[in-house]
Amino acid sequence: MRVKVCGMTQLEQVRKLDEAGVDFAGFIFYPKSPRFVGKHLKPAHLKKAKLRLGKVGVFVNAPYEELMKQVDEYGLDIVQLHGDEKPRICEQIANYITSIKVFRLGDDDPIDWLIRPYQEACDMFLFDTEGAGYGGTGKKFNWDLLKNASIEKLFFLCGGIEPGDIDRLKDFSREPVAKKLFSIDINSKFETSPGVKNLDKIEVFVDGCKS
Repeated sequence: MRVKVCGMTQLEQVRKLDEAGVDFAGFIFYPKSPRFVGKHLKPAHLKKAKLRLGKVGVFVNAPYEELMKQVDEYGLDIVQLHGDEKPRICEQIANYITSIKVFRLGDDDPIDWLIRPYQEACDMFLFDTEGAGYGGTGKKFNWDLLKNASIEKLFFLCGGIEPGDIDRLKDFSREPVAKKLFSIDINSKFETSPGVKNLDKIEVFVDGCKS
């Protein structure tokens, strides 16, 4: 299983994750987030960093021109759309850069109906727990919600994933819907403080996911 670590704020930690075999690092471009990358990393430093992992920019309802400026200045590889972006803007962005549309799901949400307008508008999906705001909640996502959904696009699995979830994730990966599971997405359960990761926990988790 691929692993994405979101909410990165320190370039040195990103380098260590790269060495540990992490596949993607997420950088949050939402000013209200405590992990807002603009407060922590200079664009040129990230753009010039020699990394094997993919750099994912997380945006919330950002204007197209502003988003594209950040893509260029930070040298991003993928854009993750975590707000209320309509299919039209998602498609516009996807014409330029690989894009992920996020869906924050509650227990009774009609998943097939929600994702249908975005089937042709983005490259991948990400499923997370429903919350009051746009940021991650740290709450455990009920993966069973996806088992009966018709998901024909690669997706990331998110939502309160923690170090002890490896066996459950491997069980889920055997479900028919998981044929499109592209990556696991982790964040707050692997931190010592917002934006500062516990690298030891992440390395153990990555090794477990990839073994």
